[in-house]
Amino acid sequence: MSRISQVTPATVPELAPLLEQAEQVMGYLPNDVLSLGHWPELLSSLSGLIQTVLQGGEVDPTLKRLIGIISSRTQGCHYCTAHSSYGANRLGVEATKIAAVFEFETSPLFTDAERAALRVAWHGAQQPNAVSDEDFAALKAHFTERQIVEIVAVLSLYGFLNRWNSTLDTELEAPPAAFAQSVAETDTP
Repeated sequence: MSRISQVTPATVPELAPLLEQAEQVMGYLPNDVLSLGHWPELLSSLSGLIQTVLQGGEVDPTLKRLIGIISSRTQGCHYCTAHSSYGANRLGVEATKIAAVFEFETSPLFTDAERAALRVAWHGAQQPNAVSDEDFAALKAHFTERQIVEIVAVLSLYGFLNRWNSTLDTELEAPPAAFAQSVAETDTP
């Protein structure tokens, strides 16, 4: 159970457009959005950032979700790991690839460009940050500096979301919970 209550759409009518947008994108109303609703200005600002980072730019949105999975699992945020996995699948990433995301270095499911980005996501999510000059050299072989900024922005965004949801112990909703369970079953030999 979450450590704080969630707002209800009726209690924050000024947030109706943001709540509707979140529900439309995810297919359900995310509990973290409802906890963020206690501070409407934060939810409004973060909503714009999330939309820009995850849905805008030049880097493939599916790679951004894979970065979210790596970052979130590395940080130990089950909520964000499930959300990123569910979101990646909604964007067309196969469950087998999602289940194999931490095997990115050796799995034939991943390209060299994906490996470079996921390595930076993994190393960047560690404490202390373990991104090396070699990691960046590999990244630069596949991505422009603009795209590298996007990749680091995804990693940074998930840093905030991981801390938010882990600290508040945000309750996982049924759709991403069911998908996370199906991926866990796919991952089991």
